[in-house]
Amino acid sequence: MTDELDIQVADLSSPDVRELLVLHLSGMHDTSPPESVHALDIEGLRHPSITVWSARIDGALAGIGALSRLDADQGEIKSMRVPDAFRGTGVGRALLRHILDAARAEGLTGLWLETGSTADFAAARGLYASESFVECGPFGSYTDDPFSTYMTRRL
Repeated sequence: MTDELDIQVADLSSPDVRELLVLHLSGMHDTSPPESVHALDIEGLRHPSITVWSARIDGALAGIGALSRLDADQGEIKSMRVPDAFRGTGVGRALLRHILDAARAEGLTGLWLETGSTADFAAARGLYASESFVECGPFGSYTDDPFSTYMTRRL
């Protein structure tokens, strides 16, 4: 299915993108206490240091993912979400690889991410681990949090 995948910089005013981002944020609140939710809302994703991509199949929104530049060398993956209808189809992996390629093209040498530590996030942790991310301690402004797993990889 990913052969038909079209990944472009997302239009954050697009209704389907906004709907998926709202679903993503509400899903984070459904599975984690408020102080452990680190997902950005739409306005947070508009920050100039962040690029959000959308993945579409035949025009249907199949996923979103973002890259936040932490500094000249490091970035953070944010807001990875694939709608239920597209889970298990390779869309998440394709988006992740697109973000890795974009980070390399921008000259970044390392990426970081924060994801959940509970069973709800096992598939996400498995995807990241399969793409050479390894668990690490908190980075940036994050702190130890039993609901968070931190991961990193060199590019």
